[in-house]
Amino acid sequence: MNRFASLLFALLALLAGASPAAELPLAQIQLPPGFTIELLARVPNARQMAWGDARPDGGQVLYVGSMQEGKVHALELDAQGQAGALHVVASGLTRPVGVAYRDGSLYVSAVSRILRYDNIGARLARPPAPVVLRDDLPKEAHHGWKFIAFGPDGWLYVPVGAPCNICEPDPDRYATILRMAADGSKLETFARGVRNTVGFDWHPQSKTLWFTDNGRDMLGDDLPPDELNHAPRAGLHFGYPYCHGGTLADPEFGAKRPCSEFTPPVQALGPHVASLGLRFYTGTQFPPAYRGQVFIAEHGSWNRSRRIGYRISVVTLQGDKAVSYAPFASGWLQGENVWGRPADVLVAPDGSLLVSDDHAGAIYRIRYAAPAGR
Repeated sequence: MNRFASLLFALLALLAGASPAAELPLAQIQLPPGFTIELLARVPNARQMAWGDARPDGGQVLYVGSMQEGKVHALELDAQGQAGALHVVASGLTRPVGVAYRDGSLYVSAVSRILRYDNIGARLARPPAPVVLRDDLPKEAHHGWKFIAFGPDGWLYVPVGAPCNICEPDPDRYATILRMAADGSKLETFARGVRNTVGFDWHPQSKTLWFTDNGRDMLGDDLPPDELNHAPRAGLHFGYPYCHGGTLADPEFGAKRPCSEFTPPVQALGPHVASLGLRFYTGTQFPPAYRGQVFIAEHGSWNRSRRIGYRISVVTLQGDKAVSYAPFASGWLQGENVWGRPADVLVAPDGSLLVSDDHAGAIYRIRYAAPAGR
């Protein structure tokens, strides 16, 4: 390899994030006492995660979408939760960020399409051709990637982001959260005024939808906040493009409709932190104070004068009210240098918390063990 090619290769590796062989500085991650973090596996450009069925031998498969790779990976784990073979179960797709699993099938979002891969757990080495459930969703790349998940009602929830930073798009087609039957039929709008949600989950007791939303850009470093929202029923409007953070009228569109018309966020998150994956903690490994609380992957700012985010935060709830919002795991940002970007969180069967990192191409596992003497 000549010197020019070597430099080009190094530049491409830098742009893509850490190389698969690079050692990750996990000692820099700061966690509350009793918690530890470890590398579970290297998975290129890891974004949304979803569990497959438990296997008779106690093992399980973790499915992982991607943003830039165009691939969906399946990571085999043994009964002790240790990583095994990594398979590519889909490739050549357009931003297949979202993955969901139900009744033996893997569902994948690819901007305008929703795909289904049947009997996937038995066919990891030779995956099936996908069944196309829908191919009529908007094709715009801007906020076109989709986090997807099945709700307690059995419907598949699929967001469609705004095709812009700030605009007034068709309210029946953009800035929405849609839902559909598992076969792709009966498409309907569940929520409106949602600029770009890339993470949602259902409360373990009330079974109602909670989601993150990324605030608009170009209003300065500190405005508007990202949002944690609660949709206890269908038909609510969350403000975009007229109102941000529940109180900030948009300078271009805010005069058309006041903030009082819309459902305000439960918690204002950091400005431009790029809040993505969200999960309620449903395990029992973590201390009781964390159970039933909201963990959020903050991917990190891209155009703020000083970087912010690049961490896992936790929102503590009492009923439907937020009482605190604080960092839980941080250290992927060192000064202004970034070596990792959390994209999703997922509770593991043993109660540990998995974190995907699309920049470093990694999946981490956060565990808790009570300090000695307690």
